[in-house]
Amino acid sequence: MNLLTIKNFSKSITDKVLFKDTDFSINEGEKIGVIGVNGTGKSTLLKMLAGLIDTDEGEVVKANKVKINYLPQNPEFEKGITIYDYVISQNSTEHNHWSVEGEAKNILNILGFQDYEQKVDCLSGGQRKRVALAATLLSNCDILILDEPTNHLDSTMASWLEEYLKKSKAALVMVTHDRYFLDRVCNGIAEIDQGKIYRYTGGYEKYLEEKALREDIAMASERKRQSILRVELEWIQRGARARSTKQKAHIQRYEELRDREAPKETQKLEMNSISSRLGNKTIELSHVSKKYEEKDIITDFNYIFLSDDRIGIVGENGCGKSTLMKIIMGEVTPDSGTIEIGQTVKIGYFSQENEHLPQNMRVVDYIKETAENVKTEDGVITATQMLNRFLFDSTLQYQMINRLSGGEKRRLYLLKILMEAPNVLILDEPTNDLDIATMMILEDYLDSFQGIVISVSHDRYFLNRMANRIFAYEKDTVTGQVQINQYEGNYDDYMAKSPFYTQRGSIGKGTGGKSMAANQENGNSEDKGKKTSQKPRTEKLKMTYNEKREFETIDEDIAKLEEKIEKLGKEVSANATDFVKLNQVVKEKEEAEQLLEEKMERWVYLNDLNDRINNQG
Repeated sequence: MNLLTIKNFSKSITDKVLFKDTDFSINEGEKIGVIGVNGTGKSTLLKMLAGLIDTDEGEVVKANKVKINYLPQNPEFEKGITIYDYVISQNSTEHNHWSVEGEAKNILNILGFQDYEQKVDCLSGGQRKRVALAATLLSNCDILILDEPTNHLDSTMASWLEEYLKKSKAALVMVTHDRYFLDRVCNGIAEIDQGKIYRYTGGYEKYLEEKALREDIAMASERKRQSILRVELEWIQRGARARSTKQKAHIQRYEELRDREAPKETQKLEMNSISSRLGNKTIELSHVSKKYEEKDIITDFNYIFLSDDRIGIVGENGCGKSTLMKIIMGEVTPDSGTIEIGQTVKIGYFSQENEHLPQNMRVVDYIKETAENVKTEDGVITATQMLNRFLFDSTLQYQMINRLSGGEKRRLYLLKILMEAPNVLILDEPTNDLDIATMMILEDYLDSFQGIVISVSHDRYFLNRMANRIFAYEKDTVTGQVQINQYEGNYDDYMAKSPFYTQRGSIGKGTGGKSMAANQENGNSEDKGKKTSQKPRTEKLKMTYNEKREFETIDEDIAKLEEKIEKLGKEVSANATDFVKLNQVVKEKEEAEQLLEEKMERWVYLNDLNDRINNQG
């Protein structure tokens, strides 16, 4: 059953077109992950689905009595309200008041809150988001709309939310950049790309396969279109003596092919390794301890960072991960112990919040503060060229920072830090608010980065890709004291080795016990072995009997459809005031146009196949 549909809609924000003549629908049982480059309109789409903003054009159709619960990217709260009162106020009615109280306390406990009377005003941004998540999940609904629900959740909370959403009977539309989360929870992906929404079945891994196939088909069709146009142009220039319907249809097909918009290549963010030379002495921590309000955060910690270290720091929220990084940077003084920093060490700190971004400054001026020119592997490039590489076109470069989306601000903040050419990168939740495309490029960048990387992250995919050692905040089973344990390898290796996880193996593993990232990069070794043992096939291409018959008649089929569409177009004009008849004719015309489009694609395929058969040796 269809719950909500937005038909043929368009939406612009100021002078930026986000959506143009596209559609989106959500049915019972669907769990859809919405992805796309920052600034393409993911949050805007969710707000339109939730009924908070209107489309510029298009029709919104919602089934009767459909209830929607919505989690915004940046929730707002009444000043002075407590955690408990907020959650109750969003869900309590005279019929469920008593039952909802117990449920509210349970879900708040799971999300890390014990003091229900604490004022929301005193919470961090991540804690406020978790309070809003608790309120959103508490009451039943038909459609659950979540904007970045996994931000600020530790691994335990993220695992709980995965199971909750998988078991939920509500349809789900969600923006998240957690690739394992997408793969485990979603049965469909909606990608926003250049004003259109493309739907894919399955989770994130299946989406990668289907997207690659779609792009290959689109580029193959474009190459074939250009080839056909050259042949057809010669035919047009020779002049067609006959004036039959078939000849006219031939000319119309040429014009349609000529005027069809070519597929646009997806913009890709580019990064080159920019870093300063790192000397032999790096960062040395000796017997470091830190306590807050009689709570031990770090106890007698020792470590000497190596020049190629890739450290992932994990643990529950509030355990002291960010404190360790601030001690390294000199922002927090330890109670005991020493920190020695080498003279050549240059630290770049990517904080969890964008607190250093001046909102009333133009994007280009903010970057030029760091440097007018930057040395890269490709030579010296200007600040403007660097912004272009980070997908800030000429229009965005001269916008005020406060007009950027949350993800665009994070990308700009990251660029600023990298342009300072650090040789030690300290990243505090770097994947929060970064789109998947940017995260993948960041991961590629870190592969070639000449220096040390230290990152706090709950993103399991990122840690699997980036880390070669894990620092884990864990409670000692005897003393109950939190200590920092070290594990060689990535996040999957940590999960397999840690005694604090009774269930061996990590969330998100693929076939053969490998992580999804490993599967994508290395493939299935068993399948590879089979492929190498097989002899290459040398059979010649040929058409099947049905393909031959279809190839012989497809020109005539297309001509008939074109005549039918032309006739139906005249009927639309003739029945403009008869709404019943008009709807019937419009529906028939749309079906004929869809069939014609399929026939044209089939025509391209059959001609391409015929050419390959004729050209093979």
